Amino acid sequence: MVVFLVEEPSMADLLNVLLRRLFPGLAFRCIEHEGKQDLEKSVVRKLRAWQVPGVRFVVMRDQDAEDCETVKARLKARCEQGGHPDALVRVVCRELEAWYLGDVESLVGAFPESAGRLRRELRKRRFRDPDKVVGPSKVLDDLIPEFHKRPGARAMAEKLTRENRSRSYQVFLEGVERLHQQLVGDVSQR
Repeated sequence: MVVFLVEEPSMADLLNVLLRRLFPGLAFRCIEHEGKQDLEKSVVRKLRAWQVPGVRFVVMRDQDAEDCETVKARLKARCEQGGHPDALVRVVCRELEAWYLGDVESLVGAFPESAGRLRRELRKRRFRDPDKVVGPSKVLDDLIPEFHKRPGARAMAEKLTRENRSRSYQVFLEGVERLHQQLVGDVSQR
């Protein structure tokens, strides 16, 4: 089993559907927090308390305005303090919504009433690398009047594919794929 410790409810909403679609058979559980401070404060305690053998952990949070390497190093240190130095740490570049900007067709599929505007605006140079877009949630609010964080995450969970211009999304999927393969290997060796 893989346990995802995530920053916020919308991240759990996305993963609960997306992971079932992209990684059929992956046993997982999402534990949501009320923001990055809540997540970071609880990592050590939760990892120490989890006593089920064979569980793998993924700790995820948004980068926001912080330096990605600093955030990752801090989370890795907390995982080590919690007794799980092998925990996978993933920092979503800028915000979760950057992943949505990286897959225009999925965004259009989730919000067809804004299709023309989305296709026109997201072709612009500033959106070529979604991980560098400052304030992707604000961009979505501006482009899609009906966009709200949690319903938006649930809608995008149904549409996102493996094809995405967001490098942080690709790195996330690669990490989950490795864990999935390790777990499959662990089960077949029993």
